[in-house]
Amino acid sequence: MAEAISSRQEKYNDVAARYARQLHQLRRSARQKLEPVEHSPEQLFPPQNRAGLGVFLEYQRMGNTPVSDQLEARAKNLGIEFEHLGITVGTVIHNIDLKQTLNVELTRFVRDTLLERKVIFFRDQSLSEDQQVAFGAEFGDLDVFPFGKSGDNPYILEIRHGKDSPGTENGWHTDVTWMERPSLGSIAQCVEVPPVGGDTLFSDSHAAYLGLDPSLQERIEHLHGINDYRIFLAGRLPDDFVESIKSDLPFGVSHPLLRTHPETGKTALYIHGGFLRHDSLYDVRTGETLPKSESQAIVSQLLAQHHRPEYVCRFQWQPGSVAFWDNRAVQHYAASDYYPHERLLRRVTVSGDKPFYDPSYQPSAL
Repeated sequence: MAEAISSRQEKYNDVAARYARQLHQLRRSARQKLEPVEHSPEQLFPPQNRAGLGVFLEYQRMGNTPVSDQLEARAKNLGIEFEHLGITVGTVIHNIDLKQTLNVELTRFVRDTLLERKVIFFRDQSLSEDQQVAFGAEFGDLDVFPFGKSGDNPYILEIRHGKDSPGTENGWHTDVTWMERPSLGSIAQCVEVPPVGGDTLFSDSHAAYLGLDPSLQERIEHLHGINDYRIFLAGRLPDDFVESIKSDLPFGVSHPLLRTHPETGKTALYIHGGFLRHDSLYDVRTGETLPKSESQAIVSQLLAQHHRPEYVCRFQWQPGSVAFWDNRAVQHYAASDYYPHERLLRRVTVSGDKPFYDPSYQPSAL
């Protein structure tokens, strides 16, 4: 039996090798007959598979280097080392102690690194709740999160999962798009880590936008959608309590699908599938609402975009690890692969501004 299989395999391989040689010769001959044509990168990538192009264009815009020469020089002068995790996104910053109050120079350095790399990480920090809040306050006002368990400090949100509570943040998202002024960024610290798993992945929303089919980029340029926090109201909550929340916190806010970063001027794909009402897209120029089926189809296409590994870096938590991500520039995904083990993160949220889209916008300075 084995000899018969081996014989069939040998015959197949002979045929496959013959066709491979012939196809190569035919293709080479066809190319030689054509006039030499120089193709742009945009022409080389098919419209339905532009993830590599999105990364190429974003990295090119970054100067084909993970960080600018100026930032690299500043890091060297400060005795700081970079460990880059992704091509266009994600960097571990070494040799900073976040337990110490940062001076103006270090605070500016951290913020500039965040703007260039979109998400930054620190190891071995083990901050107290108050220290984590104080670090977050260096970058702006802070938002209390109304739909989760607070720490002893009200600006801390505890994100705990274990045997009675599997992880539920395993979907690509950017934080709190149900707010009129969604957060600038989030700062999370790992307190308890499972023995294996529990990583968080981050996807570059600028590269994700650049990797869209040009026709889809054009289609969504002036589209907005309505976001709300309905997923937090699911379950057995008293009607009067729900109505009280809705009266105090706007239930349904409009945001563009494309967002201009207010500090870098870059365009990002800006969407949260859990908060966006999938049938709510409308043209902001006319106020005309799209047909339900078209709105849902566009949302479905866009929600798949951040999934591409080309855009992604992955961070493995350790106790005392800190991640600071820019909600205007990335989406994130908390892998729920550690059940039934415990995982505890503490999160602080830095206040942001109202999303807008303006391709002609020029920020004053980084």
